[in-house]
Amino acid sequence: MNTMIKGDDSNEVEIDLEDSSDSDEFDNEEEPETLWRADRSVEEDEDIHTSTLVEISDTKPLINVRDPRGINDCLKVTFEDVIAEPVSVRSGDRVWFWSNALFEVSRIWIYRIVSVLLAIPISIISGLLFAILSCFHIWFVGPCSHCILIGARWLQSLWSIVLGIIVRPFLTSAGRCCGGFSIHLAKE
Repeated sequence: MNTMIKGDDSNEVEIDLEDSSDSDEFDNEEEPETLWRADRSVEEDEDIHTSTLVEISDTKPLINVRDPRGINDCLKVTFEDVIAEPVSVRSGDRVWFWSNALFEVSRIWIYRIVSVLLAIPISIISGLLFAILSCFHIWFVGPCSHCILIGARWLQSLWSIVLGIIVRPFLTSAGRCCGGFSIHLAKE
């Protein structure tokens, strides 16, 4: 049985990881041996923000909140979203009940079967793809773009001079020439 014991000192947290088959071993009010102890003040003093994925233990995966950002809200489909009978045309109550039940059961189980067959290979391929793209961006795109920017610094200076000497005065004078025009719309 895994238990978490909070000690008398508010700076310590004790975690006892005892085997569930050894529950009769400590019936005489002896405290079990502490296998791990963490100082809570280290965790509380950190000012950095950690995401919920970092705070979750590796041994207890995120099970209840699988779409925290609502990416797939459009897939919340129920029987009433797909099949609806108007008042004028109705099937029997038992037909409606069993249709609803079979729709929900088949939707859930077919999704589970297909996700078992496809989820692991697709997650491995996606992880591999994102790892390759990240490596390519970090080790190739970033350094090359910095080298180009360093080598083209003179071109940036030349372009700013051309814009300041030729383009800016032309557009400023065109704006002043056209600034005197006014348009009034009137309904007849």
